Amino acid sequence: MRDHIDLILGQWRQALPELDTSPVEIIGRVSRLAQLLHEQIEPVFSEYGLSGGEYDVLAALRRAGPPFRLTPSILSQSLIVTSGGMTKRLKALEEAGLVRRVPSPTDRRSNRVQLTSRGRKLVESVVSAHVANEERLLMGLDERQRHNLAALLRRYLIALGDVTRQPRERATSTTSSHPRGDRPS
Repeated sequence: MRDHIDLILGQWRQALPELDTSPVEIIGRVSRLAQLLHEQIEPVFSEYGLSGGEYDVLAALRRAGPPFRLTPSILSQSLIVTSGGMTKRLKALEEAGLVRRVPSPTDRRSNRVQLTSRGRKLVESVVSAHVANEERLLMGLDERQRHNLAALLRRYLIALGDVTRQPRERATSTTSSHPRGDRPS
């Protein structure tokens, strides 16, 4: 069986036979996979009235543990989103009553973002549906294949510089815990 990337590779072999297209076998497939997964994952968030980015914020706050509160800068750093992008997400979530801004207990100049009880209930429902969808998307792989693929992807991400870093706040403020990444299952 052939995939879409096999078609592209065949076309390049005919058009430029001297070109080494072996990187396309991996990078092209990872890119294609990201596109196909996005198409299968986003509808789950839409069913709950969220975008994937909004889900990411709610999930990061939920993973932070009680009191489900982080600074906007911690959220931006951990989700790899610009401050402008984070402001847009937070505004939408606040308008929906899913998060609220609360004053920092240690720095009067800053606020924290906190899940509301409604936001917590929603994200707990969404994460269950999201993980079930991810399980469905992995049905074509057995347990050993999943483990091997996860290990290879982790190794590749680390090679590209994606290592675990704890987001840090200014020295004058504290948080009890930090999220560790984007949309973990």
